[in-house]
Amino acid sequence: MSKTSEFFEHILTHYRGIFATLILLPVSTIYSTYTTVRNLLVFWLKSAPAKHEQKLQNIIQQIEDWKKDGSNEKLCTARSGWKAMSELVPKYKLTHRNIDIGLYDIIEIVKENETVRVEPLATMGQISRNLLSKGWTLAVVPELDSLTVGGLIMGFGIESSSHKYGLFQSICVSLDLVTANGELIHCSPMENAELFYQIPWSHGTLGFLVAAELKIIPAKKFIKLHYQPVFSLEHMTEVFETASRNTKDNDFVEGLVYSRENAVIMTGTFTDEIKSDGHFNPIGRWYKPWFYKHAETYLKNEQSGFEYIPLRDYYHRHTRSYFWTMEEIIPFGNNPLFRCLLGWALPPSIELLKYTETETTRRLREKFHVVQDMLMPIQYLKQSIQYFDNHFNLYPLWLSPMAIIDNERQQGFVHPLRKKDGTVDEMYVDIGAYGTPLKNNFDSASAMPLLEKFVVDHNGYQALYAKTMLTREDFRRMFDHSNYDHLREQLPLCKQAFDEVYDKVSSKGRISPVEMRKLSGKNALNNEQKQS
Repeated sequence: MSKTSEFFEHILTHYRGIFATLILLPVSTIYSTYTTVRNLLVFWLKSAPAKHEQKLQNIIQQIEDWKKDGSNEKLCTARSGWKAMSELVPKYKLTHRNIDIGLYDIIEIVKENETVRVEPLATMGQISRNLLSKGWTLAVVPELDSLTVGGLIMGFGIESSSHKYGLFQSICVSLDLVTANGELIHCSPMENAELFYQIPWSHGTLGFLVAAELKIIPAKKFIKLHYQPVFSLEHMTEVFETASRNTKDNDFVEGLVYSRENAVIMTGTFTDEIKSDGHFNPIGRWYKPWFYKHAETYLKNEQSGFEYIPLRDYYHRHTRSYFWTMEEIIPFGNNPLFRCLLGWALPPSIELLKYTETETTRRLREKFHVVQDMLMPIQYLKQSIQYFDNHFNLYPLWLSPMAIIDNERQQGFVHPLRKKDGTVDEMYVDIGAYGTPLKNNFDSASAMPLLEKFVVDHNGYQALYAKTMLTREDFRRMFDHSNYDHLREQLPLCKQAFDEVYDKVSSKGRISPVEMRKLSGKNALNNEQKQS
């Protein structure tokens, strides 16, 4: 390693907060501004509807070219693996044939049907801004601005309204897919229903998602948010479960767990007016405290209360701080002086954070860092928090309830969890664990397999954007593959063109950003040598 490389390695490892402040934030701001302006111009000029069919034909032509070549290469999208929400990077992007999708736009809003039709690379930030300006909102709006529709459908998407509407996939009214045979298929509960219910969680292994029709609901100006601190595990789980099952009164439910016994449970409702029982709090403004820190004040003051929060501010309340992981990147990021001067530039882009990872930070992350979401039956919430406390000691934990809607039920997503009266419990909870555990002698290599076993044994599921250490056999225990396997056999050229899900989400399909940089360099060198 050259002295220059050693210098940058030292800076990126030991002064990551300063580097992120001086370099990553300005670059991220420029890139974000460009993307936002482009998306707004496309929508205002109404060019998306006219160009959508043209872009579809381009995708189909690329697949036809692959078929004519008789290539043994498997297919994947050409979207950079650095843009994925996972801490890891897809290795298969270097070996598979990349199909340029380029579908970033909102196609149309159909108010009569209460739906919006979008392309798969449209983001939550882009969609929420456009819909709110017209008095509408998605029924489920996952937290981060940069999350894409395709990623949330093919992968995983949940939010604090999921106790009413289910996962993001449950608000899908119809989906358009281009198969490995170059065929455009329209899917809905009434048309190609079997394929419609298997596309979610399939990670692009059944075809290329090219459009999605999503359920929208009327929006109001504010969320009236109630903060309730709780001071025992029993009370915590009782309050959270009761709130989650009350879909009549609660439009949103969320929990932030700060210790084994202490949490703040938040319930929200849509409203157009601010009343005297709470105060206005625009938490999305750059100088405001990070949301999880603000919520914790209700715990420290040992009192509940109401606030009125602008709707979009609420939807993206954790974006500036990436929940609480920004504290490990920029430790001084929540300092009032930093927020006032540079809070507007947060957060730095995820792809830049990954690209600037060093060998040292990679080793530390793989050994000590955790980014996991586990979907657990709500009846096991108490045991799950106890498990995380005993084996991880990692706080805060994020709690978001999720109802099982027809989409998940049709997929065979749920194990039969029968209660004493013979009925099936269809309420789950997402437990999000992000950060560095404080458990003595913690090592991810041993802790994660044990956690995955706990999840499987309790009929839970792992969000597949995160690192999985499951074997193929255990992965198939966690997820029912019967209908999925049947479709891959039936769809022409599917198995020839696409990996199985496990091959894309396991360690075989994803590697660290450091390793990807090395492989990318070697790949570029080999291509150059071939051309010469």
